[in-house]
Amino acid sequence: MIPSYIKPFVWSYDTKKLDLGKDRKVIILNILNLGSAKATKWLFDQYGKTDIKKVIQASATKEWNEKSLNLWSSF
Repeated sequence: MIPSYIKPFVWSYDTKKLDLGKDRKVIILNILNLGSAKATKWLFDQYGKTDIKKVIQASATKEWNEKSLNLWSSF
């Protein structure tokens, strides 16, 4: 289940229908692009560094805002 404080970062999705496994890429990219410190902590607790790193490496540049890409590409 998606906590209420995560909802603003996946606002264009119905959070009741998001699946933490199946929709992992959407959730990870949205939180890394838009998320707060609290949301990012939840993300790392939920998925772990290895899974997050895989999503970062497999994502296209157009899926990122420029500042977030610069920050997380060094991860």
